[in-house]
Amino acid sequence: MEKEKYILIAVSDGDTGKANASLDELDRLLDTAGAEGVYRVIQTLPHPNSATYIGTGKAEELRSLIEAYDADAVISDDELSPAQLRNLSDITECKVIDRTMLILDIFAAHAKTKEGKIQVEMAQLAYRSSHLTGMGKALSRLGGGIGTRGPGETKLETDRRTIQKRMSRLRKEINDIKKVRETNRKQRQNNQVPVIAIIGYTNAGKSTLLNRLTKADVLAEDKLFATLDPTTRRCVMPDGKRVLFTDTVGFISKLPHQLVDAFRSTLEEAKYADVLLHVVDASDIDMDEHMRVVYETLAVLGISGKPIITVFNKVDRIPPEEMFADQRATKSIKISAKEKENIDGLYASIQEVLTF
Repeated sequence: MEKEKYILIAVSDGDTGKANASLDELDRLLDTAGAEGVYRVIQTLPHPNSATYIGTGKAEELRSLIEAYDADAVISDDELSPAQLRNLSDITECKVIDRTMLILDIFAAHAKTKEGKIQVEMAQLAYRSSHLTGMGKALSRLGGGIGTRGPGETKLETDRRTIQKRMSRLRKEINDIKKVRETNRKQRQNNQVPVIAIIGYTNAGKSTLLNRLTKADVLAEDKLFATLDPTTRRCVMPDGKRVLFTDTVGFISKLPHQLVDAFRSTLEEAKYADVLLHVVDASDIDMDEHMRVVYETLAVLGISGKPIITVFNKVDRIPPEEMFADQRATKSIKISAKEKENIDGLYASIQEVLTF
């Protein structure tokens, strides 16, 4: 099947390097969704234009670029308001989506469990509810492709009241699942089995590490959000102690607030863990920014005061003499989950932190 072709657009306050790095990630998100970016436009403005995001003149230029690059659609690096979506769609006469719609679409495609599917639908409906007013042609141009997975068939004919009724039913189902999760949590606490939550930026290697530590068989691909549903696996440590490792959904810059709200109960697994394993891709040039996003997301979730072991992963891709440290962590360690490098050292670090 032929890939949808997108022109990527972003607004920068002057730091084009930062804007390009964010668009690089947006490009990888498109690849995960089965589409491709064919061109990018960065408009320098003190803040996004309230009517067209990139300004009317730039939007007119965009229409010519769509024809020149035979693009199917435009994607914005920031979440667009209903007016911005409508105006850009009218000027370009083209399908327009934003980063939030793309991430929600990826989550809809990758959710496998009942809980994951419910949470994704909640997030999509929350987004749709906030964008019902004034979208007009922008929604009617969606057609197929990105932005139409999950409850996408509802489109304009679904009014706010119908959405709210559906969301109310989904909240009840999520609360029921949350009660089961809390019961399981209490049982683990009563059994005194330590829980170690694996957290980190998407594609840092969390699933590969879980597989390495527990001999699990979790999907591990070199794509953003390859795995979405949380996985918990038992493990017997070298000292004979039994622990549980829980892999959580990856964090990402500009994570849609609808997803944070919908996945709060899942992400809060980290809140009740005894230790956090913060997995970092040491080979990524944006490593520091990714670490900042992770700590910021933990703060939003109210997770603090936990022992953190920062695991600098993928060190097989960098010079061996390179040094890393995370001043916010209890301990830092260099490993390669893929190449089994220093896994014994990681086990030792976990055992050491658990005995504090």
